[in-house]
Amino acid sequence: MIEQIIPLLIATVTGGAVLVNRMHNRMHCIDSRIDKLELRMVESFVPKTEFGQAMERVELHMLRIEEKLDKLVEKKCNT
Repeated sequence: MIEQIIPLLIATVTGGAVLVNRMHNRMHCIDSRIDKLELRMVESFVPKTEFGQAMERVELHMLRIEEKLDKLVEKKCNT
């Protein structure tokens, strides 16, 4: 009886170890892929402060264009 239980126990423990090792390797692979994705996102996206500054500059330019258009319209209406 013990002669049958010991190989069965060894096979179960070995199979479990193989499955745990494969899951660990797979999780490590996925973790490294996520890290690479995060790095690419950080490299390619603009920080919030820089985006805010750029939008402020665009808004100032748009206001200047709007003022110029208003002046042109006033000139055309007055003449």
